[in-house]
Amino acid sequence: MEIEKKYPLPPFTMETALQKVQLAEDAWNSKNPEQVSKAYTIDTEWRNRTEFINGRKEVQAFLTTKWENEIDYKLKKELWGFRENRMAVRFEYEYRTKDNQWFRAYGNELWEFNENGLMQKRYASINDHPIEAKDRKL
Repeated sequence: MEIEKKYPLPPFTMETALQKVQLAEDAWNSKNPEQVSKAYTIDTEWRNRTEFINGRKEVQAFLTTKWENEIDYKLKKELWGFRENRMAVRFEYEYRTKDNQWFRAYGNELWEFNENGLMQKRYASINDHPIEAKDRKL
């Protein structure tokens, strides 16, 4: 069986950390739960707001529901720091609900990768702020 790898691999440099963040942003903006989940270990551990999510299958289910409810989702990530196999990332994203209320969400994530470049831990703190459609930035 071939070992899964998701390049770039840790330990990260500034260049590879920035690349990893951009790859994550691109994947999440695809809104494809299966594609996104491939960046995580089979037994990945997440905390997303107040939810605890364990494993790729739960990640896929979570993201499917997320993007069914967060319409016109658009995300921007920014690297804040890194060391060896860990990163801190700031992000914001916008979406609208089914009743056309727009939101901008702000948050921070802490990421930990295994030696094969798959994210094994993701801790996200997120706040949503209602906005008017005219105030969208993304």
